[in-house]
Amino acid sequence: MKTIEDLVTSAKTIHDRYAAGRMEREIVRQWVLGLAAYPEPYGGQVREACAWFRPSRDGMDPVELKIADLAKLQAIYRP
Repeated sequence: MKTIEDLVTSAKTIHDRYAAGRMEREIVRQWVLGLAAYPEPYGGQVREACAWFRPSRDGMDPVELKIADLAKLQAIYRP
C-alpha cells in the first residue's frame, strides 16, 4: 500500500469481509504480515497487528480468536 488512505480502506475492507465470514483467517494473516511500515499513529497499530498474527494461535478458542483478530484489524483503521 502506498498511502495511509489505502491502508485505512484496505484494513476496513479486510475487517468487514472477515467479520462477515467471507474471508479465512489465513488470508487475513498473510495480508497483515505483508504490510509495510507506516508512520504514527498507524505504524504502532500495524506493528501490533503483525505481532499478533505472526504465530498461528491454533490452540485458541475460535470465537475468542476471531474477536481478538477483528480488534487488531479495527485498531489499524481507528488508531
